[in-house]
Amino acid sequence: MAFPRQKRNYIPATIVSNPSILGGEPCVEGTRVPAMTIVAELRAGLSDSEIWDGYPGLPFDGIDAVREWAKANGISLEPTSS
Repeated sequence: MAFPRQKRNYIPATIVSNPSILGGEPCVEGTRVPAMTIVAELRAGLSDSEIWDGYPGLPFDGIDAVREWAKANGISLEPTSS
């Protein structure tokens, strides 16, 4: 017996602020990974695969969601000078 194919709806990752999760700090939806943590990793020059190694629960498009969120909020992803 063949099972009918079900169409899966793709829901892109987003950045959310929920006061009951990390005090409202912006996070990748469905995780407790703060967006600014990913920003810091990108500023440090880590590749997407290096970031995923450290955050295996991050959705595959979570880093792109952080990039878009940062751009929309005027947050630079360029390395900071020290």
